Amino acid sequence: MGDQTEQTCLPKKKKSETEDDKRRKKIVPGSLLKAVVRPGGGDSSPVDGDQVIYHCTVRTLDGVVVESTRSECGGRGLPIRDVLGKSKMILGLLEGIPTMHKGEIAMFKMKPEMHYAENDCPVSAPGNFPKDDELHFEVELLDFSKAKARSHLKPKITIASDDLGVIKKILNEGEGWESPREPYEVKARISAKSGDGQVIFSYAEEPYFFTFGKSEVPKGLEIGIGTMARKEKAVIYVRKQYLTESPLLHIDQDLEEVHFEVELVHFIQVRDMLGDGRLIKRRVRDGRGEFPMDCPLQDSRLSVHYKGMLLNEEKTVFYDSKIDNNDQPLEFSSGEGLVPEGFEMCTRLMLPGEIALVTCPPDYAYDKFPRPPGVSEGAHVQWEIELLGFETPRDWTGLNFQSIMDEADKIRSTGNRLFKEGKFELAKAKYEKVLREFNHVNPQDEDEGKIFGDTRNMLHLNVAACLLKMGEWRKSIETCNKVLEAKPGHVKGLYRRGMAYIAGGEYDDARNDFNMMIKVDKSSEADATAALLKLKQKEQEAESKARKQFKGLFDKRPGEITEVGSEIREESKTIEEVDETKDNDDDETQEEEGTTTVSTERKRKWSEKAWPFLKNVMLQIGIQLGVVLLGILIFQFVGAKFT
Repeated sequence: MGDQTEQTCLPKKKKSETEDDKRRKKIVPGSLLKAVVRPGGGDSSPVDGDQVIYHCTVRTLDGVVVESTRSECGGRGLPIRDVLGKSKMILGLLEGIPTMHKGEIAMFKMKPEMHYAENDCPVSAPGNFPKDDELHFEVELLDFSKAKARSHLKPKITIASDDLGVIKKILNEGEGWESPREPYEVKARISAKSGDGQVIFSYAEEPYFFTFGKSEVPKGLEIGIGTMARKEKAVIYVRKQYLTESPLLHIDQDLEEVHFEVELVHFIQVRDMLGDGRLIKRRVRDGRGEFPMDCPLQDSRLSVHYKGMLLNEEKTVFYDSKIDNNDQPLEFSSGEGLVPEGFEMCTRLMLPGEIALVTCPPDYAYDKFPRPPGVSEGAHVQWEIELLGFETPRDWTGLNFQSIMDEADKIRSTGNRLFKEGKFELAKAKYEKVLREFNHVNPQDEDEGKIFGDTRNMLHLNVAACLLKMGEWRKSIETCNKVLEAKPGHVKGLYRRGMAYIAGGEYDDARNDFNMMIKVDKSSEADATAALLKLKQKEQEAESKARKQFKGLFDKRPGEITEVGSEIREESKTIEEVDETKDNDDDETQEEEGTTTVSTERKRKWSEKAWPFLKNVMLQIGIQLGVVLLGILIFQFVGAKFT
């Protein structure tokens, strides 16, 4: 009580107002409502500086799931980890999560300005997110803990396992909030005593080195160390069920509990970038700042020194920027395909000043990128990379309309180059980046509104072109619809959507779009006519396939219909749709020559895939025969039901 009274009487230091504090001032009464679905435990709630771990499911007011982290709602099943006051969060969660207790489930009803429609929202809305709608955010606060080291007069207790089989008592706080995990490399001083105080082993002169996740220490000890920060000192109490055999401790006696005193000297961040052990990033020297908030996750201008080596016995060096480039660093813009994919993936997760050793397979190194002299096809390589620094993209806040459009045009031009190089994923990302930024642009007059609208439509059509090249014709149609909803007679929108319909075998819809082009703009007749000829060719090819596929269907007697159905199902499994036509769109923003392969549609139901072919066959043979066939099928089905 004496300590508490003394603390109460101390003068409070006035804290400087943060950006999040300024955002909170914009909250209007009634814009954020909370309902507790399931109460949590304890009296404490997370505060700024705490790491919060939570699941979040977003629904419309009608209950339709928009997005979710939960696997049962279509998500990946991985919870979100944020640091209050550090991570970029929507305003509703920034305000709502600090009102929750651990284990609590709450429903937050948010007006648009409390999520992604907030002015200057630091988080970009996901694709197709209804950011202008009032939504329900269901949040389950799984856990929260100090993400930054703070001094404590008394030891802090942490329950590291749900069944109390592993409990940690902090003796000295560590540095930072990052903890080791698989497959990090860990150095720790470790001693052990039995539950009755008998020494099992003492600190060795040199720290014990082990790889996290390799069962090189008992399971319970690894669980406890997985909650520690660098230079933290703690006692980890491990019960019998977590005392597994390991090189550190051989279980040669009946131990009910072991008390491990651990000082986490250091750990090296090791990341399996692809999840299959082929692309590994190993941090050799720590950088400046906090991971991952201070990493160049966005497209940025990076400056690096690097040394490239072959993964042979000699570790042959094929390039060293300090030697081969007169100590001048390599400077490049990420997101533009200017360095090998594996190189860029790893540098995006580096801190300024960090040195990392990257082991890379050929398909993420130089097999899909111009190979330096001395690097053969199929070569595995290793890069030693030092991130000297990076510059984030220019902030559009405060720019006038013309400056914003100039910036947008630069990014769009980069996207056009990537499209011409066949890097459709990267090109799409550039176009979508501008579209996200456009959510915060407000034209001031009619002329600006027309320029803005035309540019936005062009960007949507560029995205649609990328999706079509990537085989995602349905998403391409959806993107074209955004343009046609804003401007129903948009000729290029009709053309692009028509080509997507052809790719999906929706020939009637494609014909309607091409005919509409001629109707709304006579000057487009040549392009529309060429597209209609292409459509006719595709229909003929489809009919030819369908006739071969359904050959003999109409020669069967009624009692043989079921057998024919089985043949159809077997044959339809081999269908592959390949669009080898040329797209002659003259839009200067995109080049669409090449082959569109609808490989992602192969797994659709056979009925959905075969229907366009069957429909054309029906039209050729005569609708009456189709009706007779349908009647026979129904008769057979009903007969089977009553047999």
